[in-house]
Amino acid sequence: MRGLKLIERFKSTQVHALNPPEASTTGGGGGGGGSIGSKLSNHKRIKFIGLKSNKNTNSVSTAQVLLPYGLPTTTTDLIEPSIDPHLKPIHYVKALADLYHRLESCLESDKSLLYMEQYANLSGLGDAKLLRRCLRSARQFAVDVHTKVLLSAWLRFERREDELVGVSSMDCSGFILECPKAALVTGYDPNSVHDHCKCYEEHTSLIESQSVVQNECLSLEEDRVVTFLIGDQEVNFIRDKIAALSSPFKAMLYGDFVESTRNKIDFTEDGISVKAMKAVEVYSRTRRVDVFCPEIVVELLSFANRFCCEEMKSASDAHLASLVDDVEDALILIEYGFEERANLLVASCLQVLLRELPSSLHNPKVMKFFCSSATRERLANLGHASFLLYYFLSQVAMEENIVSNIMVMLLERLEECATERWQRMLAFHQLGCVMLQRKEYKDARYYFEAAAEVGHVYSLAGLARAKYKEGQQYSAYKLMNSLIAEYKTTGWMYQERSLYNLGREKIADLDTATELDPTLSFPYKYRAVAKVEERQIRAAISEIDRIIGFKLSVDCLELRAWFFIAVEDYESALRDILAVLTLEPKYMMSYGRMNGDHLVELLRHQVQQWSPVDCWMQLYDSWSCVDDIGSLAVIHQMLANEPGKSFLRFRQSLLLLRLNCQKAAMRCLRLARNHSRSEHERLVYEGWILYDTGHREEALSRAEKSILIERSFEAFFLKAFILADTSLDSESSSYVIQLLEEALKCPSDGLRKGQALNNLGSIYVDSGKLDLAENCYTNALDIKHTRAHQGLARVFYLKNQRKAAYDEMTKLIEKAHNSASAFEKRSEYCEREMAKNDLNMATQLDPLRTYPYRYRAAVLMDDQKESEAVDELTKAIAFKPDLQMLHLRAAFYESMGDLNSALQDSKAALCLDPNHMETLDLHSRALDRVTHQQ
Repeated sequence: MRGLKLIERFKSTQVHALNPPEASTTGGGGGGGGSIGSKLSNHKRIKFIGLKSNKNTNSVSTAQVLLPYGLPTTTTDLIEPSIDPHLKPIHYVKALADLYHRLESCLESDKSLLYMEQYANLSGLGDAKLLRRCLRSARQFAVDVHTKVLLSAWLRFERREDELVGVSSMDCSGFILECPKAALVTGYDPNSVHDHCKCYEEHTSLIESQSVVQNECLSLEEDRVVTFLIGDQEVNFIRDKIAALSSPFKAMLYGDFVESTRNKIDFTEDGISVKAMKAVEVYSRTRRVDVFCPEIVVELLSFANRFCCEEMKSASDAHLASLVDDVEDALILIEYGFEERANLLVASCLQVLLRELPSSLHNPKVMKFFCSSATRERLANLGHASFLLYYFLSQVAMEENIVSNIMVMLLERLEECATERWQRMLAFHQLGCVMLQRKEYKDARYYFEAAAEVGHVYSLAGLARAKYKEGQQYSAYKLMNSLIAEYKTTGWMYQERSLYNLGREKIADLDTATELDPTLSFPYKYRAVAKVEERQIRAAISEIDRIIGFKLSVDCLELRAWFFIAVEDYESALRDILAVLTLEPKYMMSYGRMNGDHLVELLRHQVQQWSPVDCWMQLYDSWSCVDDIGSLAVIHQMLANEPGKSFLRFRQSLLLLRLNCQKAAMRCLRLARNHSRSEHERLVYEGWILYDTGHREEALSRAEKSILIERSFEAFFLKAFILADTSLDSESSSYVIQLLEEALKCPSDGLRKGQALNNLGSIYVDSGKLDLAENCYTNALDIKHTRAHQGLARVFYLKNQRKAAYDEMTKLIEKAHNSASAFEKRSEYCEREMAKNDLNMATQLDPLRTYPYRYRAAVLMDDQKESEAVDELTKAIAFKPDLQMLHLRAAFYESMGDLNSALQDSKAALCLDPNHMETLDLHSRALDRVTHQQ
C-alpha cells in the first residue's frame, strides 16, 4: 500500500523586508535590549547585537522588548555545536559490518551484550525504532535475571509508559519481553519474542491457607518429636521433617552430636523469634512460606541462610521478591537482600526502582543508593552491578540534566563497571562530554584522552574543544588538522576545525562540512548569524530555512524566530515559537534565559487573535499548502483554548511523524490517549501507540475492540492502515477497501477524509482499478488534500499519460511549501536530463532523501562509470548509513568483483535490518564466491 507509507516533509519559507538597525557603539539604543546587551558584551566570548529604537521617536521598539538579550553573534559560544555524547566510529560501515559478523558467529549466551553494543553504536543515528529493535533483541537473548530485569525496564522507559494515565510501573503490558514477572524467571527462550505473558490470564484457583496447630505433632510417637526452646516457649517439630531442611540439621539430629539424643534443644541464643520458629515448623511440613507475613518471611530467610536450608532460602527469596511493588518497599527490602545474599529479592527491588524511572531519578534516597560506590560493590557481590545497569541510569539522567552531580556519579560507576573496549570508550567519552558541559576542562581533557587511547577517535574532537576552552586555540587547530590529514575526512572534522579557524578559512571549513554532511546544523546557524551581523536578515532567514526544510530542530526554529522578531514579522515568529513548544513543551528560549510560554504571550499582543473558526480555516490553509510547521502552530493555538481535545493531540502526532520527530509524536499520542473522553477513542490511540512501537497484532486488536464499541472514522482507518502494512493479495485489498469505505461513511473533518480518500486511491491503484483511484484522488483534491496530486500523477502515468502525470506533480510543487518529495516523484515522469535536474533539486532541498542518490548511481553504473557510481553512494552513506544505499553499493561492488567490499556493505546493511531478503541473498552469493576462490 504505497500511498500509506509515504512520508513527506515540507517547509514554510517567509522572508520579510528589514529596516537595518543603526550601528551603536554600546550595542543598542534606548530601552531594555540595548542596556542588557551592553552589560553582557563584557562577558568573555558572549556578545549580542543590540537593536536601536526608531530614531524618530523616544519610545522603545516592540522588537527590542521581545529581544531583551539581543541576537547572538558569530563570536558567541552559545551557537557552538555540542560534542555528541554517543559512540561515533571513525569507520561507521566497517563497525556495523564487524558487529553483524560477531552476532552471526557468537554463542547465543553472548548475543544480548552484543546487541547492546549495537545499540550504543546506533544511538547517534537517532532512529527510535532501530534502537528499540536492538533493546528487544538484547532482551530476547538475555539469560540471567539481572539482565532481563534491566532490559525489560529499559524497554518500558523507551515506551514512556510512565506518561500513560492509570498505568502503574509494575503493570504488565502483556508482552513477555516487558513483563516484570517474566523477567524474574531464570533462563530464556529466544523464540518467545512475540509471545504474550500469562499475567492477563485469570487465575481462579483459590489457595487455602492451612491452619497452624501448635501441638499437631503431639499425637505422633515421641521418638519422632523434637522440641526447640526459645526462652520459656516451646516449638515442637517432627524430627525427620526438620532434619530434611538441610545437612546441618540432619547432622545435628541424626549424627554424632549430643542433640541427636535429646528431645529438647535450646535455640534461645540463635536470634530467631518464637513466631518465626513456628513458621519454620510449618514450612518443614508444608514447604510453603506464602501464608506468613513479610516480617516472618524475612526471619525465615535469615534462618535459612544460617543453617544452609537452600530450599527454604529460595522459597523465602522468591516470595519476598513477589511482594516488592513500590519504591519504599524496594529500598527497605534490598538491604535484607544484600545482607542475606538473596539474589532474586535484590533483582526484584532493582526492578521496581528501574521501572519507576524517570520519576525515581528525583527521589534523593534512590539516587543516593545508585550513585554510591559502596552500593555498586554490594551489587557486584550478588552479580547485579553491570555496565548495562549504569548505562541505562546514565542515559535517563542525561535526558534530565547532563551537568548534574548525579550524572557525574552515575558515569563514574559506569566507568568502574566497564570491561570491554567499547564500554570503556563510551564511559570515558561521556564523562568527557559532561565535564566539558560543566566547564571542568582539565577533567574533560583527561577523559577524552582516555577514550581516544582506547580507540574512540571522535573523542579527539572533545579534546580539541576542551583545549580551546582553556585558551589553547592553536593546539586545538593542530589536533583537528592532524585528524583531517590522517583519516578519511568527514563533516564533523571540518565543522570542529572551523571553530579554531578565522576569516575565509573558517567559512571554507564550514562549507566543506556542509558538503560532506549537510545534516550538521552549526554551519547553517553560523552562516545565518554572520549574515545578520552584515544586516542581511533576509539572507539569514533563507540560510536557516535550508536546514529547517529537512531537519526540524528547536535550536534552528528558535534562531529563525529571533530573526523574524528582528524584522518585526511577529506572525512568523509566533509560528516558529509555537512549533518549538510543540517539540519541547518546557523549552527555555534565549539559551535558558526566557520561558517559551512567556514569549508566546508577548508575541500574541502583536498579532491578530484568532477565533476557533479562524483557527480551523488557518489549519485547512496550512494543511492544503503542505505547511506542516504552520499546521503545528495552529494546532498549538487551538489546544491553548481547548487543552482536552484529544483529536488535536492526535493531529499533532501525525504532523510530527511527517516531520520525522518520532519522540515528540509519541508524546502527543500519549497525551491524546490520556485526554480521551470515551473508551473507543482511547483504544484507537492505544492502537496507534502499539503500532508505532512494533506491536502490530495488539494494535489491530485495539482497533477491532474500538469498532465493536462504536463505529468511528479513526477506528476503521487504523484497522485499514495496519492491514495495509503487508503485501496485499486481492482478497486482503478488497477488505482494506471495504474498511476505508466504512471510515468515509463515519463523521470526520475534511482533513482526515482527504487522507482516507488518498489511501483508498492508493489501494485501488495497487489493485489495477485506475478509474476508481482517479475518482478518489479527485475527491481528495476537492477538499484541499494537496498530496493527492501525487496519487493522481501516478494514475495518469499508469494510463500512459506521462505529460499529464508530469503536470500534476508540477501543481504539487507549486502549492507545497517544501517540494523535495514532489521533485523526486516528478523525476519519474520525465526524460533523463529533466529527471536529473529534478533529483538534484530534491537533494538540494532534502539531502536525507535516498532515492536521488540511488538513481544517479544507477545511471552512472549503466554508463559503466563504476567508480563514480560508488562515489555517489559513498557520499550519502557517510552521513546517512541507509539500508537501501548500502545494499546497492554492495551490489555494485559484487558486479565489479570487489567481493570483500560487497561483504562489508551487505553485513553493515544486515546490521540495520537482519531480515532484508535481498541483502541476505547478496551476502550469501558473495560469501560463496569468496569461499570458492579461497
